[in-house]
Amino acid sequence: MGSCRRAELSGLLCSVSLLCVLLDLQLDGVLGATHVEIEHHLEMGRKLLAAGQLAEALSHYHSAVEGDSKNYLTYYKRAAVFLAMGKSKSALPDLTRAIQLKPDFLAARLQRGNILMKQGNTQEAREDFEAVLQRSPDHEEAQEQLLKANELEELQEEAHAAYHQGDYSATISVLERVIEISPWDPESRELRADCYIRMGDPQKAIQDLTPTTRLRNDNRAAFLKLSMLHYSLGEHHESLNHIRECLKLDQDDKECFSHYKQVKKLSKQLDVAEELIQEDRYQEAIDKYESVMKTEPSVQFYTNLAKERICFCLVKVKLALEAIDVCSEAHQRDPRNANVLRDRAEAYILNQEYEKAVQDYQEAREFDGDSNDIREGLERAQKLLKISRKRDYYKILGVNRNANKQEIIKAYRKLAQQWHPDNFQSEAEKKEAEKKFIDIASAKEVLTDPEMRQKFDAGEDPLDPENQQGGGGGGHGGHGWPFHFNPFESGSFHFKFQYN
Repeated sequence: MGSCRRAELSGLLCSVSLLCVLLDLQLDGVLGATHVEIEHHLEMGRKLLAAGQLAEALSHYHSAVEGDSKNYLTYYKRAAVFLAMGKSKSALPDLTRAIQLKPDFLAARLQRGNILMKQGNTQEAREDFEAVLQRSPDHEEAQEQLLKANELEELQEEAHAAYHQGDYSATISVLERVIEISPWDPESRELRADCYIRMGDPQKAIQDLTPTTRLRNDNRAAFLKLSMLHYSLGEHHESLNHIRECLKLDQDDKECFSHYKQVKKLSKQLDVAEELIQEDRYQEAIDKYESVMKTEPSVQFYTNLAKERICFCLVKVKLALEAIDVCSEAHQRDPRNANVLRDRAEAYILNQEYEKAVQDYQEAREFDGDSNDIREGLERAQKLLKISRKRDYYKILGVNRNANKQEIIKAYRKLAQQWHPDNFQSEAEKKEAEKKFIDIASAKEVLTDPEMRQKFDAGEDPLDPENQQGGGGGGHGGHGWPFHFNPFESGSFHFKFQYN
């Protein structure tokens, strides 16, 4: 009986042992990876890293770490991939874990010390370099890095001392070297950005603040400051993008939300105003730019922009005197703005002040010598000035440059009746009347013909013999009539114009 029981017990133990082995194999497949699989992931990771396929290499190292969480080398290799990808913050925990698993792993300590120093953490970096030197006193790189860490700490103290004394230029100078040693230190960049702001250089402040949004987790303060800086420079779209990033981190941030509402309102008004201009709805665009100045009266850029664009719109709707006033104010605000000078020149042309138009175009060319609009505008203004010294058909009829056909005919009829030669008795008066009458008829001929009027507006007199092909056409100056006219015919007068 005893031998039978022993046999049964032995069989039972064998079954349990076999079951445990099977369970171990199943769990190994579910919870972890086999040694062969881990080695495969490590080898694939190494090959992909060497080939520069970082994302794929990282995926294999993730699998290797999951398969064996006690292998210090696996963590170290994954940290190397993170560093190659520029993700130093992600590499730090892996290096720390590798050091925990193997405290005498000097390569990991040195690598971690280098990262910490680049992040500006001088004390922690120095501890790592000292730990390396304790085990390997002649380690050259550790010696060099320890000296650099000490230098960095001294420079950081020097920069803060200069800042607190209000010497921002000296602070910036010291921080140049600080940031050279610790390029991933957000605090140094934020300090230098603050110095640039105080010295009135917002563009350089933006350059320093932009990387800090990635160097710090949840850096809402940097996004808010960047948004405000872009806003102050008139870069409302960039401002809106940055303040939205702040709200992505915390939609309930009161400062960010308050600024967001202001930027969004102003940005919308500016975009709509420009859309209205594109659609030739100039009066509506003027109204919208008036709203822009009410929405943001404090930032000079937006008032200057609004004045510039209102000036442009007033020229487009041919309100010459209003345009000259607004353009002159815009020019006073921003004397080097070539667009304002160009638009005021056009307003002067509308008002038949050609000399002033030429002066504005010449000044605009000094600030924007490559603009075709300005070059062509100057040539046109110079032609108009030259013509005006001969004959200006608008002045002859006493109408504005934007007068319509009905207004031109009405002015012509009134002047034709006034200067009809039959109204005068003496020969001298009749000759003077004939001359004026010819000018009046010429003006009517040119300004009621769309093609001829377009030529005249472009700075060319279509009735000038110099501009005629073959010397023909209706010249002036006592050498030819633009129409069949008998100045001595009594009663009502009749004309038959000869259009070229």
